[in-house]
Amino acid sequence: GRWGLNQRRGGMPDSMPAPLAGVALAAGAGTRLHPLTLLRPKPLCPVGDRPLLEWALDALVPATPEVAVNVHHDREQLEELLSSSRHPVHVSVEHDRPLGTAGAIGHLRDWLGGRGALVVNSDTWHDADLRRFVRGWDGERVRVLTTTRGPFGPGSSVVASIVPWWAAQRLDAEPAGLWEALWGAEVEAGRLETVHHAGTAIDCGTPADYLRANLAWSGGAPVVGEGATVEGTLVRSVVWPGSHVGPTEVLVDAIRAGSRTVLVR
Repeated sequence: GRWGLNQRRGGMPDSMPAPLAGVALAAGAGTRLHPLTLLRPKPLCPVGDRPLLEWALDALVPATPEVAVNVHHDREQLEELLSSSRHPVHVSVEHDRPLGTAGAIGHLRDWLGGRGALVVNSDTWHDADLRRFVRGWDGERVRVLTTTRGPFGPGSSVVASIVPWWAAQRLDAEPAGLWEALWGAEVEAGRLETVHHAGTAIDCGTPADYLRANLAWSGGAPVVGEGATVEGTLVRSVVWPGSHVGPTEVLVDAIRAGSRTVLVR
């Protein structure tokens, strides 16, 4: 990866790694993924054999001892999944409005309690080992895992990030993004550290990218969810759990979700 050259902020010994807690961001409305998100919130849209949010938790839990998930839009459905998840989590409810990627961390300040935050977006499907990402952290710098080569900017991909405690405690529980509230200033000061991920990371924000993530998981084969029935033909397509494809149907580059069919062209 590409490692930034930044000054240390304090006298923390190298033998005492700073504590971290995981945060999976799941409060967004998912409007770009319509009409799929009219049926279920984006973090619950399945990629392969599990919802996106479960993928996020599966990546975080090996790297951090405790994990929080923020919720706002469709919070009841998210809380239902989290209540039965194999991963125990702290649910951070953003009652009045979604707080964005930075405001979510500010809202969790008391829960973090001196720990930094290992942050992922629950709508990004990736194959990164976050334990390795965490092991290389110096305990002080803001660190971002990205698939983007070259200088890190507001349009760069983000697989995961580390917000140290010194930064987390300065974030307000008000709507704001991490670029505006933290990353931009750290880039400008030459302090932000980036690590390049050479593997796969797909932001499932649109039906096309959501389909691409599923086909990456399957190696290009159609993905059929649990309890779905397929009598017709599938080519590079996804069938959600419990959905049906009739005997005369031919789905190509499509997503069948209940009674809806989304064509990706």
